[in-house]
Amino acid sequence: MSKKILITGGAGFIGSHVADHLLARGFNVRVLDNLSPQVHGSGGRRPVYLNEDVELARGDTRDPNVIKEALRDIHAVFHFAARVGVGQSMYEVADYTSVNNQGTANLLQVLMEHPVERLIVASSMSLYGEGLYKSPDGRLVAGRERSIEQLQARDWELRNADRQVLEPVATPETKPPNLASIYALSKFDQEQMCLIFGRAYRLPTVALRFFNVYGTRQALSNPYTGVLAIFASRLLNDKAPLIYEDGLQRRDFVSVKDIAQACRLALEVPQAAGNVFNVGSGRNFTISEIAEKISEAMGKSSIEPQITGKYRVGDIRHCFADITRAKEVLGYEPQVQFEDGLRDLVQWLEGQQAVDRVDQAGAELSARGLTV
Repeated sequence: MSKKILITGGAGFIGSHVADHLLARGFNVRVLDNLSPQVHGSGGRRPVYLNEDVELARGDTRDPNVIKEALRDIHAVFHFAARVGVGQSMYEVADYTSVNNQGTANLLQVLMEHPVERLIVASSMSLYGEGLYKSPDGRLVAGRERSIEQLQARDWELRNADRQVLEPVATPETKPPNLASIYALSKFDQEQMCLIFGRAYRLPTVALRFFNVYGTRQALSNPYTGVLAIFASRLLNDKAPLIYEDGLQRRDFVSVKDIAQACRLALEVPQAAGNVFNVGSGRNFTISEIAEKISEAMGKSSIEPQITGKYRVGDIRHCFADITRAKEVLGYEPQVQFEDGLRDLVQWLEGQQAVDRVDQAGAELSARGLTV
């Protein structure tokens, strides 16, 4: 008999791709999702992209009874249900904490009475804060938060005590967390709660720290989704992508198809249990490069990105993935080159509509003093 997998938050962007990947390999899939209007729009309808073979249970992880029903006949759980977005987490503190922290606690509480064979939790690169850096003398140092005074002076790069610029390098899982936002704190809590629970109750548990995920099915009208989708939303409305700082901050962009591969490996590889893995592409780009690439791919090169020179509280300068551990333990190998993944994304964007709420989100942050 095929094993049945539950994906909390599984009707969303990442969860739906993981569902497709698991179905193609013979698993049965149930998803539990509250179909949040910010992600799915009003109406609470089943997403058209959700595979017809997926069993959809609508409900909220903050309701333990909903979780109990969703866990019926389940062999393993992917826990993806979460509010996402650094900026919004800084002014919707109670809601982010309720969904991310309390929702996870409820899941673990129910799992005591309804054990499964494996638990995989979606963590985030945001918990690193700044990534790993190299000083001019060659020493590796953990990046630290920049001061407000430095940011007000538009001095963006991280520096050592001698004011020398530090060079960003790939960040491994051993880099200590540096929590710069409520969102980052809640994702770290989700990760650690699951791992602690797994050790205590002998439930094989894996935490996957996703880097900047992109691909089809992203919520284009959500101003707190991934940066590629936000830029695409602006361009679909013939508006310039807005870039914070000077645009030279570096990130790792990983295809959702590679994320799905890593998720399946975390489910199947015995040695994964109890571990934390970065899931990225192993490449990095500046945000300005990303804006230029998607503008060109969408045929809108005439719309030049707007570099705002502003800083959002909770943002970091550089962070990109060292994926050595995932390669060695999981056998993970990214399959999708960024250029190919971007081409697929742009093909999907044709015919899509997006309500551009970026200016509204910016105003929310500015009104609360969360931009510098």
